[in-house]
Amino acid sequence: MKCVFCPTGQTRPGVSSVTLERAGTTMVFKGVPGEVCDTCGEAYYTEDVTDLILKQAERAYQEGIAVEVRSYQKAA
Repeated sequence: MKCVFCPTGQTRPGVSSVTLERAGTTMVFKGVPGEVCDTCGEAYYTEDVTDLILKQAERAYQEGIAVEVRSYQKAA
C-alpha cells in the first residue's frame, strides 16, 4: 500500500519497534510485525497486533512497571 506520510513510499511486510508511554510507565516492544514504509519507515499494524500490545501495556501500567522492554510475542 502507499504510505500516507510520504509521497513516494510503499509499504512492505516487516518488523519495527513500538514505544508506548503513560503516566510514568514506558513500554518498548521490539520486533512488532506490520507493514513498514520503504522510504520513511512509518509502520502500520493490524488491529489484532495493536490490540495485543495495548493490552500488554495496560497490564504493565496496572502493575506499576516503570520501564519494560520486551520482544513481541503473539501469545500474551
